[in-house]
Amino acid sequence: MLRATNRSPIACPAFCALKQSFLPMLSLSSSSNIHTFAPSPSFLPIIIRRSLRSISFKESSLRVGHLRLKFVAPFSSGNSSGGGRELLLQHLLVKEDDLNLLVELQQRISAGEDLSDLAVEYSICPSKEEGGMLGWVRKGQMVQEFEEAAFSAPLNKIVRCKTKFGWHLLQVISEREEPLLKDIQPTELHEKLQDLSFTEEAQLIDVREPEEVAQASLPGFQVLPLRQFGNWGPEITTKLDPQKDTYVMCHHGMRSLQVAKWLQTQGFKRVFNVSGGIHAYAVTVDPSVPTY
Repeated sequence: MLRATNRSPIACPAFCALKQSFLPMLSLSSSSNIHTFAPSPSFLPIIIRRSLRSISFKESSLRVGHLRLKFVAPFSSGNSSGGGRELLLQHLLVKEDDLNLLVELQQRISAGEDLSDLAVEYSICPSKEEGGMLGWVRKGQMVQEFEEAAFSAPLNKIVRCKTKFGWHLLQVISEREEPLLKDIQPTELHEKLQDLSFTEEAQLIDVREPEEVAQASLPGFQVLPLRQFGNWGPEITTKLDPQKDTYVMCHHGMRSLQVAKWLQTQGFKRVFNVSGGIHAYAVTVDPSVPTY
């Protein structure tokens, strides 16, 4: 992955944007410290379709005791995401009038040289510092010409394409399914809880505080209070299995949605947010569960 540096990008700063800016971030802050957890920053260079100024961001903040939980993510009007492919890409870029150079580089790669080595030497993209690695990308993050070439390219084959930035040689190194994030209604959760195998196979997380859990709880949920996020956040992939279905619940569904989006950035493949939280579960499904 690429590192953010203080060096100016080649040509102009508009040539690159932090890929991290397109992903959710959680931060817990108090008067004495700030804890931030987000994916490792990487440049998604000049193939980005939109500048940061044109992206609509959604920000919310919750106070948990003496801590403040801040969530920042691109605005989305839907209640689910995922289901598509993500590609691990590397590329090199030369100027539009350097087609002869591009052809030469493509021939050298065909003869056995490595694209990453040539990117370091010849590419005008800031990603050259990491051998042309762009990291994992999905549809909607790239200019149309680059996106079409990347998502139609065979695995590990060098593909040529032209964008308004110049000529690219790109390679799809790997691919995977895009993580899923979806709301689950209390009625559907209730049905699943009736199956004993569900609580054994799935991971159930309650992000409410201990005093809330003492008032009302559901069986099988592991309590990971947001107030203790600084403790369990950095260890989440050792505490839980990112490959398993993960269900997140809170009081009304807001805190759990924030954590669910953050879990996606940590590599969790299928994350479900309990819509309306335990309050909606008590009101619509099981009146024996206390409300507060």
